[in-house]
Amino acid sequence: MDDLLKVFAREYPVWQMVLRGTVVYWFLLLVFRFVLRRDIGSMGVADLLFVVLVADASSNAMQGEYKSINDGLVLLGTLIAWNFALDWLSFRVEAVSRLLEPTPVVLVRHGRLNHRALRREMISTDELMGKLREQGVERLEEIRVARLESDGQLSVLKRSGAPAKPPTPDDGPPGS
Repeated sequence: MDDLLKVFAREYPVWQMVLRGTVVYWFLLLVFRFVLRRDIGSMGVADLLFVVLVADASSNAMQGEYKSINDGLVLLGTLIAWNFALDWLSFRVEAVSRLLEPTPVVLVRHGRLNHRALRREMISTDELMGKLREQGVERLEEIRVARLESDGQLSVLKRSGAPAKPPTPDDGPPGS
């Protein structure tokens, strides 16, 4: 019975666990928001490795060397509370939303590449063209605007009078 009580005994004061969780949460939020690059709809291997290593490193900073379940629950509760609070605030306060979510970036406008935006987002022309083909776009001239959205997805609005792509032998006969 004594061993069971040790598992639930608090080793650190609650305020210390809340402070540790808060500091690490805000540090990681800023790193992920402003340092990590936004890929087009995917997370690269290097980004995934970075997230795993950050999780491991931040675990030690938040935990100290606690062995108690209660300390872990206080820490998890702090992280959940901050996450919920920021979701709630970003839904209700435009300034918070702008801070936490990157604004959409125009990559193509009226069939022309925005090279400055591509460089800033570190997206190659080949990578962009591959994503455009996935959206059914063969030529840049078909695009009115293509944006990299805040979640990394590519949204494409085609020109209403965009010329139809010429048929290829792979398309089959008309009307089939």
